[in-house]
Amino acid sequence: MDTLRTFANRIEAAEILAFHLLEYKGRNPLILAIPRGGVPMGKVIAELLDGELDIVLVRKLSAPFNPECAIGAIDETGWVYLDPFSDELAGTDAFLEQEKSRQLNVLRQRRKLYTPHKHTIAPGGRIAIIVDDGLATGATMIAALHTVRARRPAELVCAVPVAAPESLKQVKPLADKVLCLYAPSGFFAVGQFYRDFRQVEDEEVIRIFSRRHNGGNAGTQA
Repeated sequence: MDTLRTFANRIEAAEILAFHLLEYKGRNPLILAIPRGGVPMGKVIAELLDGELDIVLVRKLSAPFNPECAIGAIDETGWVYLDPFSDELAGTDAFLEQEKSRQLNVLRQRRKLYTPHKHTIAPGGRIAIIVDDGLATGATMIAALHTVRARRPAELVCAVPVAAPESLKQVKPLADKVLCLYAPSGFFAVGQFYRDFRQVEDEEVIRIFSRRHNGGNAGTQA
């Protein structure tokens, strides 16, 4: 049995990802982080690749009576991905509509909180690299890839340190390139592959993106 590979923290994982993405350095890549765990990673990658940083807002849809279990995901437009293997967990149509409404409300609140000045960066015609700290079901990454693809980037890249093998298979057809450092057969949860997997708080996300509005390297108005 293979020894379990772990990362010290999200920063170390981001540095390793950036090394494997060096082909994009100097090509003005747009790093799109999935909050909250992907944001400090996206900041590191944007700095190391001389790129810009922004967020892509998506939320998982939770199963009834089990908020940790994802049955799909939703983006800011209301587009929904439902995991085809989660039918027995999804509950009634009424529950699904309620969950979609609840998560859309969270997305609206997060947009106001994280980017109050609403200066997003258009990915059209650019290299867009979507970053998260790992893929469990892959639902939020699928939603993120869908929403960014609709905005016509020149190249769409998915970059994660670790993923469940089955989730990686679902994601690969949706991106032009998928970079995953580790997809072990013994995958249980993203956190098992980090020695420090402390929760990223809203305050940290706000601090990172406030630099963009104040002229930092996190991006410019589009």
